Amino acid sequence: MTDPTMNAIGRALAARDRRELLNLWSEIGVLGDPLHRCALAHYLADLHDDPAQALAWDIRALDAASAMTDERVQEHHAGLRVAGFSPSLHLNLADDYRRLGSFEAAASHIEAAAERVSALPEDAYGEMIRAAVGEVAAAIVRRDSTPRASAPGPR
Repeated sequence: MTDPTMNAIGRALAARDRRELLNLWSEIGVLGDPLHRCALAHYLADLHDDPAQALAWDIRALDAASAMTDERVQEHHAGLRVAGFSPSLHLNLADDYRRLGSFEAAASHIEAAAERVSALPEDAYGEMIRAAVGEVAAAIVRRDSTPRASAPGPR
C-alpha cells in the first residue's frame, strides 16, 4: 500500500529539507498517525547539531513509537516490527543526553537500547546500531560529551 505521507517524508529527507519536514509535522499534528510522527521526529532530530533540539525531537519519536502497532508499521513495510524501532530510539536519546552532559539519563537510555538490540535484524543496519550502542556506552563511561563521528546529523 502506498502511503503518500511517508513518500513526502522520504522526498523531504532526501533533499534534507528541514522546512518541508516541519511543514509535514504541522500537517500531521501531535495526534496524527504515530508512524508518521515517529518517522518525522526521528529524521528531524538527525537534522539538528544542537543536542537539546535533537533531544526534543527524539523524545517525540519515542513517544510516537509507544503508540504504534505492528499491524500499522507492517502496512508500510511487511518486515517491520515496533520492537525494532526501540534500540535506535533509545540510542538516540542516550546520545543526546550524553552530549548534554546528563550522564545518568544517558546511561538509562543506553541500557534500554542494549536490552532491546535482540529485536534488530542481523544485517548491516542491525550491526550499525549495535556498534553505535557500544560507542555511546563507552563514551558515557568516559563522561565524554563530544559528538560521535559516526552519529547521524547535518553535514
